[in-house]
Amino acid sequence: MKFIIVFAALFALALAAPADVQVVRSESDVGPESFKYVSETSDGSQVQAEGVLKNVGTEVEALAVSGSYSFVADDGQTYTVTYVADENGFQPQGAHLPVAPEA
Repeated sequence: MKFIIVFAALFALALAAPADVQVVRSESDVGPESFKYVSETSDGSQVQAEGVLKNVGTEVEALAVSGSYSFVADDGQTYTVTYVADENGFQPQGAHLPVAPEA
């Protein structure tokens, strides 16, 4: 079920893209307990992720996903975000993102 949600989100993202942007690369491999995908569009946007279902069949079953996405903003800069999303939440990193000070 979780994989269906991920791919529904990707489909919605693809529909939101401007009409003149073309998909130039799209690869995916979906299994019952893992997935991988890579996508690239003609406007320079890229996305890649892989996920695995951890602790299968237990009460602490969780989907762990790592990946990145990048896009060219209106200012001409390419922005890249790498992330991990797991039982500890969504943890993005990017040179343009603010970082909390050390405690």
